[in-house]
Amino acid sequence: MYVLLRPQKNKRDVSNKVKGYLLGIVASCAYGMNPLFTLPLYSHGMSPNTVLLLRYFIAIFIVIIMMKTRGRSFSVERGNIPMLILLGILMAASSLTLYVSYKYIDAGVASTLLFVYPIMVALIMIFVFHERLSIHIILSTIAALVGIALINQVDGGVTLNAMGVFMVFISSLTYAVYIVLINQSRMRNVPTLTVTLYVLLFGSLFYIIGAIYNNDFSLPHEWQMWGCAISLAVLPTAISFVCTTKAIQYIGSTPTAILGALEPVTAVFFGITVFGEQLSSSQWIGLTVILIAVTWVVMAGSSSKQIVNFRKLFPRKLRRK
Repeated sequence: MYVLLRPQKNKRDVSNKVKGYLLGIVASCAYGMNPLFTLPLYSHGMSPNTVLLLRYFIAIFIVIIMMKTRGRSFSVERGNIPMLILLGILMAASSLTLYVSYKYIDAGVASTLLFVYPIMVALIMIFVFHERLSIHIILSTIAALVGIALINQVDGGVTLNAMGVFMVFISSLTYAVYIVLINQSRMRNVPTLTVTLYVLLFGSLFYIIGAIYNNDFSLPHEWQMWGCAISLAVLPTAISFVCTTKAIQYIGSTPTAILGALEPVTAVFFGITVFGEQLSSSQWIGLTVILIAVTWVVMAGSSSKQIVNFRKLFPRKLRRK
């Protein structure tokens, strides 16, 4: 005999949802800390190439430790190596162009412009993979372009440095291509942590070649700068990845993607409070318009599945029966 019971909301489910939102906030804020630790290293004469090389090297060791503790294999199929090399180059190019842009425009503005990558993902899926073009994509793209035009205006009629804006758009585009390739290739069947390790390895080769060619590699000379370098690897990389994945498990991909809007907000906050950056009224309006446009794209589901189509980042080793 079965008794039909009215479903009740489990306290544990509510607790997990709260944890999910908190983890999503932590992940976004951690990633938005990139300028907080990058700009001090620049002030001590380190180049973007050197800063990123240190960040990648430290992150590689962190990922290796994570894989060992979770019992993950380091092996990959030979046929996946060319795609991993391409992904490593794309990620390295995206990181480098973003870090170079910090030398030309305010970090908060750069981080906001970078945040148009979900719209780029949606447009790539439409024009390359023939997804249906919807009205919200058209309106969101127009709104984002309006926001970008407003951000480009500084007080006194002066516009942002063209090189800085160009670097951010290259960063956003290469990151969008990276996301699409991850989800549209064989890589979607490879454990995410394994992909991350080899993307970091091949990406670091990109920086090694750049350091040798430009002869600009240098190590931090003060412990505070080592702290910044380690923090870059831990907060915007390891902690952001872990918290993002756990948030997706608790609350789903779309709410987690929407919380990603806190990334540029965090960067703007530190830019103003720590580095004394100032935004004009039109730039504030532009920032808000971009956040609304991108959030609309993610909520509509056009690109959220591509942006946050993660499996468990650290799956446990299967037990043998």
